[in-house]
Amino acid sequence: MRKSTGGGQIKTVQARQVNAADIALPKGYKIEPVTTGLTFPSAVAFDGDGNLYVVEAGYSYGEVFNLPKLLRINKGGNTTTIATGTNNGPWTGITFYQGNFYVAEGGVLEGGKILRISMDGKITPLISNLPTMGDHHTNGPVIKDGYIYFGLGTATNSGVVGPDNALYGWLLRKNTFHDIPCADITLAGKNFGSPNVLTTAKEDTTTTGAFSPFGTSTASGQVIKGACPCTGSILRIPVSGGNPEVVAWGFRNPYGLAVSPTGKLFVTENAYDDRGSRPVWGAGDVLWEIKDGLWYGWPDFSAGKSIVNDEEFHAPGKKKLEPLLAKYPNTPPKPTAIFAVHSSSNGFDFSKNSSFGYQGEAFVAQFGDMAPEVGKVMSPVGFKIVRVNVNNGVIEDFAVNRGHKNGPASKRKSGGLERPLSVKFDPSGTSLYIVDFGIVKSTKKLQLPQAKTGMIWKITKEGL
Repeated sequence: MRKSTGGGQIKTVQARQVNAADIALPKGYKIEPVTTGLTFPSAVAFDGDGNLYVVEAGYSYGEVFNLPKLLRINKGGNTTTIATGTNNGPWTGITFYQGNFYVAEGGVLEGGKILRISMDGKITPLISNLPTMGDHHTNGPVIKDGYIYFGLGTATNSGVVGPDNALYGWLLRKNTFHDIPCADITLAGKNFGSPNVLTTAKEDTTTTGAFSPFGTSTASGQVIKGACPCTGSILRIPVSGGNPEVVAWGFRNPYGLAVSPTGKLFVTENAYDDRGSRPVWGAGDVLWEIKDGLWYGWPDFSAGKSIVNDEEFHAPGKKKLEPLLAKYPNTPPKPTAIFAVHSSSNGFDFSKNSSFGYQGEAFVAQFGDMAPEVGKVMSPVGFKIVRVNVNNGVIEDFAVNRGHKNGPASKRKSGGLERPLSVKFDPSGTSLYIVDFGIVKSTKKLQLPQAKTGMIWKITKEGL
């Protein structure tokens, strides 16, 4: 009944303010700005000498296209461009390993890639044509035991191509694109009617089934062949490049990947939205421990619970959810932790140094809600850094804007955090760097990201 009041629903966009005092931290910690004026920054990394680098994504939701860049952050906060990509972004993540940078290229126009970038800026694709031209992109990467691990997001919100994908832009560009399973699946034969956004005829409608192009119906018992690469998956390739292998699948958007101090691989998953032909209500983002070969539940489960049978996922005033799959590869595992609905819990890193504190816990950047486009919220969700005890799933705030109401700095009219997208500890483990994407104004139909409002913050413990 009430209107949505998400964090990006601001009346006007004003110049970004920066004031570290507007951010609350646990006692004994301090925060300071490192550099400002970035356009869509997404991740940072450190080279072998401890120098700091940042990637500017290039592409942002809202169909804003720029060229992605790898920048070195110099003393004083100014930047030097090391490498520039094409408008096939977004560059969503970066890691450094044995003298080279490794970058995930989202692939919004041509398909995703994993790039190797040398210190002098030479770009070499290690794998290309990944199926990430839809809602979600190629994410990561992280390197473990000589392999590059990376995530591929799904084309759709919940398995069915619909008019919402035209609003995201890609359906009008790639009208035969759809989700691809990693192994053979058998469909339940559920089809969904919608306006036909691919024609100009008034009142033209069409019917679409799961894992199929827009306007293509499916039948009960129909088998969709699995393939690799596949959407909604975590894949890996050798550091030198090569054919991809499926590590795990059944994710909606596996965004952030990190290796714990004990050598385990974890991933954050952006959960379903309340949109499209098959809207899902109230699904919280998830932190998963990855176990090889498992299916994690998308498109019929959320955080290990059935979205078909649990009423908590039934969007008010809309049809009850029905299963897309006739049978399941396995029972989905239990999550490590479940974050707030629409928090957009993304890039994260583990504390590995007792001097900083909370050793072994995951520090997660919450980009914040994209309401009302993804679903309704009564107040802003996310817009902060949280820490997770991966042994018991307990989540605690770590860095959050001051005040009695949560929200980004632009909504609170302060100089604090705007939209944290990722975090990274420095090589010593004593400083935590926050990548703050910048101001994004949200409307009913699109996002309006603001150039040159992104920045990097640094958190240290007093006395170190």
